[in-house]
Parts: sequence; C-alpha cells; structure tokens
Amino acid sequence: MATSAAAQSTALDPSDQQVSDAYIYLLSRLLVLRQQQLDFEEGFQWNQLVHREPGQVVWPNPNLDVAYSEAWVAIDDESWLDVSVPEITGRYYTVQFLNGWGETVANINERTYPGHSHGNFAVCLKDAQVKLPPGTQRIDVPVRHMRVLSRVELGATWDEAVALQRRVIFSIVGKPIHPPVPQTVMFDSENLPGVEAFESADLALDSEADINPGMEKLQADTRAIAQVVKDPAQRQRIDQVIRTRAFDDFHKALPNVGHGTRKNGWVLPSTSGIYMDDWLVRTLVNYGGIWANTPQEVIYYKGFVDSAGAALSGEHAYTLHFPKEHLPAQYATWFWSVIGVDAVHKQVLPNALKRFLLNNQSNLEYGADGSLTLHFADQKPQDAPDGNWLPTPKGTDYNLTFRFYRPQGAVAERSYFPPALVKV
Repeated sequence: MATSAAAQSTALDPSDQQVSDAYIYLLSRLLVLRQQQLDFEEGFQWNQLVHREPGQVVWPNPNLDVAYSEAWVAIDDESWLDVSVPEITGRYYTVQFLNGWGETVANINERTYPGHSHGNFAVCLKDAQVKLPPGTQRIDVPVRHMRVLSRVELGATWDEAVALQRRVIFSIVGKPIHPPVPQTVMFDSENLPGVEAFESADLALDSEADINPGMEKLQADTRAIAQVVKDPAQRQRIDQVIRTRAFDDFHKALPNVGHGTRKNGWVLPSTSGIYMDDWLVRTLVNYGGIWANTPQEVIYYKGFVDSAGAALSGEHAYTLHFPKEHLPAQYATWFWSVIGVDAVHKQVLPNALKRFLLNNQSNLEYGADGSLTLHFADQKPQDAPDGNWLPTPKGTDYNLTFRFYRPQGAVAERSYFPPALVKV
C-alpha cells in the first residue's frame, strides 16, 4: 500500500480537488468492474467465448454494425489463450483485448498482423516461458486478466458474418487461476455512487494494476481517502464534496469528452482505447461508451448539440447534409455509421422499426447532385427517403456517435468533422 508523503498529507485532510480527481480516476475502474459483475451474473465463465446474436449487446453506446463475441480471459506465467481466427475477407473484423481499466492491449486483424491475419494466435503474459505449436503467432500482453470483444462486420450478408463470428474459437492451454470477480459498488449511470465508491477503492485498485504512467499520486490519494472516510465526520464531508465538486467537474468535462476538439457541434475525443496519462478521458469514455478501440481501428465523433448549440431532442427534427465532395464513405476503409443513444444511459433509442443506426449498408438515397442528407426525427419527414431516416422518439434527449472504421484521409489525419446538425 502506498505510504508516500502525498498519501500521508491527503490522509490528514484531503482537499476538495484531491477528492474530485481521485473519485473521477477511480470511477474508470468501477465502470469496468460494474460491467464485469453484470457479465458474470449473466453466466460468463472465464476463458469461454460467448457469441452474441446481432444487436444483442446492452452496454452503453454499442456498435450494432457488427456481430459481437465476448469473453473474460485469465492467463498466467504457465498458461496461454489459443485464439483461432478464420480467414475473413471483404469485411471488417478484429479481436480486441482490454484490461480492467478499459485500455486496449491487443487487436488481432489483418492490419496488426498482415503476414498472419488468420489461423492460430497465442495470447501470452509478457515474458511467459511457454512452448507454442509451430505456425502460431505469439501476442504478448502486459496483464493477466482481460475483457475480449471479437467483432465481425455484418455488412450486407448477416448470415455470412454470423457464420464467421462463430468460427472464432478460444481454448485455454494450461490451468490458470481464475480470480474471484471483485464485488465492488454497483450503481446506475443516472445515479453515480457517492462516498461508497471509496469503500471499494482498495479492492478495485488491488485487483488490477493501472499500467499507465504517472498514476502513482492519484492511486495514493485514492487509497488515502479510502482510509479517511472511515471517520464518520470525514465521510459526510467527502460525500458532500463528491456530490458537488466531483459531480460538477465530471459533468463539465462530458460535453467535450475532456480535452476533445469541437467543431460543427461535433466533438472529436483526444484519444480512445489507449489513454497514457489522460485518466480523465479514460473515465469519460468508459462512462459514455465502454470498450472503445484505438484510433487506428476506429475514430469516434460525439454529437451532443445542433448547429445552434442546443441539446439534441426527440421533440425536434434535424438534417445532416454531406456534399458530394465529402461523403462519409470516403473517410472509412471499411464502413461508417451513426447511432443514436439516450443522453443518460447511452442505450439505443427504441422505435417501432427497430432501426437504431444509419450506415453504408442502409438503403440510402442520394440527391441529384450526389449529396447525401440524413434525417433524425420522431416521424419520417415528408421529403425524406425512408432509408435516410433514423427515428428519434419524442420525450428523449439523445446523443449521436459517428464511427469511421479503419479511418482514412482527413478523418485519420484528425482534420475532418461531420457537418452540423440543422434543426428543421
């Protein structure tokens, strides 16, 4: 346990800012642990891949363009995970591994392993002395426990995608120890935990090291505050600081995803999937769309407001117009999509059509000049082609996420932003 001067100072009387920073830092881990507990309550078993039906996932801000398979993986110095990946051509795929803080530690696909894009892969703990079969591609990871998301683009032929999805196979070689799932505080996104978050702090931190640099001070403060809250008087004060200062800091950071760049009402986060010392963005991304991948795989734009700066609402109709020279397809090697989720829980917007996103596979109609206009409204606007319309029910404030998978051109260069949403 940390015994630095910083921790001792915090233990005596943590400042409001120390409490706020430590709380937001810790929340990143608690968000992952909340999902892990939900997964194992559902029936997950270590090192067993669960193949989801298209659209079945329920975590915040899912990507419904793909067929997902999911797992929690445990390896050690004497065991490794064998991953068999079929040959997949003509559609996007990846097998993504993340640690317990939501950091991406590996991807398996044709970009990361161009000379071995399919076949057998051995996911091994770094420096583990294990003997692998010939022809197996070794992948070293820095952690023993990981969340896995295998994605196969649905594309135009969902049956083919699902068949490929189910040919991704996991098998564990050896007998790794399966750790207990940490029983930390559970909460709803609309009602974040108060001081009780620090009651879970030591368990959260002890069960998964933070591999990122420069986190020692925050870890020390978090552990020290966990001790401080055992004093009833301090507990009450810190709970009040969380519910005022920390919640305020957190919600002020949300609209720009921390240090993101805003243009045309869209926010481009400063990073995703790999965060280095940017613990604030990591927490915000885990809150708004857990399991984000790296910018090399996908770049996300968050739409919270229209061209006038007003929050997006199902009470209004909006258009998103792309001129012929800047159609979204030119910025994605594989595919683009835009999905709507409610502003609080980040779940897809219910509607009778069960249409939750628009993408390059939608039945889009283009203008006579080659332009593309997308429509967002509770009822289909009279002049809107049906395939260009995303239902956004009345009574719901919502956000949009625009994804470009395997970004290219100005999106990869981070100089592009989608056009503004115009209220009509």
